Amino acid sequence: MGQSLLISVILVISTVPFWACTFDYGSSTSERDDQPDIVMKDVEYVRVRDGDPIVRFTAETAERYDKRQTMELKNFTFEQFEHRGAEVNAVGTVGTASVQLDSGNIRMEEGVVLEVESENITIETQQLDWQDKERLLSGREENQVDISRSDGTNFSGHGFSANARSRTWGFSAGIEGTYIHEDEEEETPAEEPESAP
Repeated sequence: MGQSLLISVILVISTVPFWACTFDYGSSTSERDDQPDIVMKDVEYVRVRDGDPIVRFTAETAERYDKRQTMELKNFTFEQFEHRGAEVNAVGTVGTASVQLDSGNIRMEEGVVLEVESENITIETQQLDWQDKERLLSGREENQVDISRSDGTNFSGHGFSANARSRTWGFSAGIEGTYIHEDEEEETPAEEPESAP
């Protein structure tokens, strides 16, 4: 798994608290932990660096819970741009995400699809966890994770884990799949026979 994918997911989700959007305060206030302090709907955010878009993300709903220090997202999508915003490098969709605001840890559930164009890789599963300090992405043992490439390479397994620092990934159980290795043969021009003097 490429480091750019992990960084994309973290940059996108960790910047959620800074979105501009409309607010729904509801009809009453509550001190209960299960009542969000802020509800934002139809959220869209574009992060720009040096005048160029670097990431765009949307969420149907974003709810912030101050006492629990969490942000709950529903129907979350993102696009990461490169080449001064001219090309999309990575896209992702997540059914729901829970962001721990103090640690940066993220739980993604209800369908996770991450596609990274530069790595030619797609990851699909029902649930993934990001541990920000450790820079680890992992899936639960009971959830199957599917990894595929456009060349036909595909792996499935349980107990998925990926380390963004070492740029490694693996499964702890039930791995199966196909790896396609395409030889890139160098074409050398045929030597022409020397002509007699």
